[in-house]
Amino acid sequence: MIKIGLIREGKVPPDKRVPFTPQQVEEIMQRYPQAEVICQSSEHRCFNDSEYKALDIQVKENLSECDILMGIKEVPINELIPNKTYLFFSHTIKKQPYNRKLLKAVLKNNIRLIDYEALKDSQGNRLVAFGRFAGIVGAYNGLWTYGKRYRLFNLRRAYECFDINDLKLEVRKIKLPPVKIILTGAGRVAKGAMETLDTAGIRKVKPAEFLSRTYDEPVYVQLSSADYHQRINGGHFNRDEFHKHPENYKSFFSDFTRVADILLAGAYWNPKAPALFTSDDMKSPQFTIKVIADITCDIMGSIPSTKKASTIPDPLYDYDPISDEIKKPLSSESNITVMAIDNLPCELPRSASEEFGRDLIDKILQPLLTDDNEGIIRRGTITEQGSLTPHFQYLEDYVSANEN
Repeated sequence: MIKIGLIREGKVPPDKRVPFTPQQVEEIMQRYPQAEVICQSSEHRCFNDSEYKALDIQVKENLSECDILMGIKEVPINELIPNKTYLFFSHTIKKQPYNRKLLKAVLKNNIRLIDYEALKDSQGNRLVAFGRFAGIVGAYNGLWTYGKRYRLFNLRRAYECFDINDLKLEVRKIKLPPVKIILTGAGRVAKGAMETLDTAGIRKVKPAEFLSRTYDEPVYVQLSSADYHQRINGGHFNRDEFHKHPENYKSFFSDFTRVADILLAGAYWNPKAPALFTSDDMKSPQFTIKVIADITCDIMGSIPSTKKASTIPDPLYDYDPISDEIKKPLSSESNITVMAIDNLPCELPRSASEEFGRDLIDKILQPLLTDDNEGIIRRGTITEQGSLTPHFQYLEDYVSANEN
């Protein structure tokens, strides 16, 4: 019998999401008779203990009997149980300095760490992620911010909605003037954002039309990298080259900032690529964007105004382009209002958990519990038997570096 434990989130503030809903746990134990799932008691989880107990799922305080322990966010070092297999978002594979101690502790405790972010197919595509819900909530928050800034409508916050269906009912209340909205990206995040914009009845237009036409209704344009980059030395945009050598390209994104009112930033940004625009660009009277929802939330990244992350309780701040400083939210018409929450799926934890758990069941559990013929688990395993796995040897200098 393989025992799987759903751990209580220990990071502060605690995340409300779960790897599996109660109904999904029931399904797992039906599909995999050799597996038993035990839920650690939690006061913060979006599905409470009683919802698991109602389906005869064991809820316990101590999970030391479990072989595999699954959570969402990083596990506090003092809560790690040695010699176990863990699955969670470790936020270490980009050598994040704040989690170096965690990875060292994982190695010291002989933990087999499988990172959700590293679970990919043979083509390198991620198999489980929360990107769609980041996009759905991020676009909602961008529209909510515009309504709040211009006192156009009052919506519930996303976290006040029970689930995604409740949120979409709220979206339909939005009535916007003929604003122009930019959405960047073409992946899960952008597709999620488009769900919200489409539900709000906002029409999608082509980039050339967005730049040249005026409208008597709100519209949005979805921009991929090819829509605002050109080769420095001339020639056609080449996607493969752009991903490998973005420094060969320059941005003409400022063409769009001269006609837009709202920016929803949902594109992955390579630090070697040009920024979308500069702080000097934002000083120009021609820069017409007044609300920026930075869904990707790259601090000091492609958007100069994203100087810090905001939070679910405190979602907004203003950016003064003249002084290049953060100001109180909604404090001046000359400022730009920024929404840069870095854990957007947490605002819809039940729906986000349900989709995440579905992907885990359909794509990950079989290789995890039976046979890993395609190497999915092997590629996603960072540490095993007290060492970094071959694929993650590049982290050796990261874990061996002394703490400052």
